[in-house]
Amino acid sequence: MYYSHCDFFMKITSILYQLNFKHSSKITVIITALFLAIQTPSLGAELNIQETRKLISSEAIAQTSGTTIGFANRETNYTLGPGDLVRLDIFQVPEYSGEFPVLVDGTISLRLVGNVQVTGLSLEEVSELVRQKYANYLKRPIINVGLVSPRPLKIGISGEIDNPGSYEFALGSPNQKFPTVTDIIEQAGGITTLADVRNVEITRTINGRSIVFTSDLWSLLNKNRLDQDISLRDGDTILIPTVDKIDSSELDRLADASFGLQSDEPVNVAVVGEIYRPGTHTVRPEQIGDEQEASLPPRLTQALEVAGGVKPLADVRKVEIHRETWDGQEKVMVVNLWELIQAGDEDQDIILEEGDTIIIPEAKALSPEEAETIAEGVISPATITVNIVGEVGSPGPQEVRPNTPLNQAILAAGGFNNRRANTQTVQLVRLNPNGTVAKRTIDVDLGEGIDEEHNPVLKNNDVVMVSRSGVTQVTDGLGKVLSPVAGTLGILRIFFGF
Repeated sequence: MYYSHCDFFMKITSILYQLNFKHSSKITVIITALFLAIQTPSLGAELNIQETRKLISSEAIAQTSGTTIGFANRETNYTLGPGDLVRLDIFQVPEYSGEFPVLVDGTISLRLVGNVQVTGLSLEEVSELVRQKYANYLKRPIINVGLVSPRPLKIGISGEIDNPGSYEFALGSPNQKFPTVTDIIEQAGGITTLADVRNVEITRTINGRSIVFTSDLWSLLNKNRLDQDISLRDGDTILIPTVDKIDSSELDRLADASFGLQSDEPVNVAVVGEIYRPGTHTVRPEQIGDEQEASLPPRLTQALEVAGGVKPLADVRKVEIHRETWDGQEKVMVVNLWELIQAGDEDQDIILEEGDTIIIPEAKALSPEEAETIAEGVISPATITVNIVGEVGSPGPQEVRPNTPLNQAILAAGGFNNRRANTQTVQLVRLNPNGTVAKRTIDVDLGEGIDEEHNPVLKNNDVVMVSRSGVTQVTDGLGKVLSPVAGTLGILRIFFGF
């Protein structure tokens, strides 16, 4: 009986050593094991190793709450499952030795003893279990179990990831390092801009219980916390949750990470509002380097440039980016491009994703200084076209900068023809977004700054009509063609009474 109990204690101690628990955990489990030994001495060497392991593992999980990262990284023993190929060598019994696959039901089929359930057991535990099975047929069997060919690991990943789904990771040898969280994220195409990298969840089933580990990948990037890059096991699932609020200052850091944002694919986005070419546009990443092997992810200002630039009355302080989360919800980011224009705050130049909708609202009020600054910014078109017709030095279409005021456009067309022009008033014709045409008479003062009443900012395709003075109208006579743009003038006069 003494030797039987010794054998029992040695098994318990061996299992504890394999699991490598903390000192406090060992004490708790040893007390539990001693209590069982006293109450059930008849168990002896025939104790079911799977039940013992389940008891100890459950106790260990309870003891490791709050230190789940350490527990996840310490549990490194390979456990068997369907698809593994093992070799059993029974000392001096070659006819019972050989290679045995772990079947779909998690068993190996052994000669003489039949099917033995090995799913979830380490090689050492399988060796002890098989020894027990053959003890009824062999005197003191010595069993050695080795892993010939490991099964591919199947790991699921979902959430804010570019390509969610199930992934296989083939282990080339039994001693190959297990994949980590970042390995699978990289294989799945990288995270999205909405990823909460501080709270990545890894769910693992241990003895029928689901245990969730939380990994802080931001600490991995910025504090070299390698322990946060958890080593994965077969059947693990990874969930990358959605961040509550995007911190644009962190996106560049995430874009540089090996598992971070993807930058080599164009994205399709919709741009609407105060933009010259509203609609769906393709924004391509910016290639860098001589070989163009690297690229920068598409950004907001690139989309505005592709869409023709913002209009003069755009409220660049409240640009909205609507982005869909992995579970179908919508996140709205409000971007202040004024900070980019004025202070060079590149954090406002948000990285874009496929399917984004960009809304440029109309400003309620815009000072002349702000209008001029916006016109000089990177988000405006390089030029707009306005048509100056009538009594000016060079009538016709004029390429001017965005937010150019009326007076400056007249000067760009050569200024008033002092002998023939009505220098007091001009007519402004504008095509409205709804298709209607508006006409207004403006009292001109060439010395006036930007002013909506006397010197308004022009928009793309505006037409400015400089009419003849009263004396010139009399001397010209009816039907006399003296202007090189008489055709345009005639149409304007017919429709607007110029």
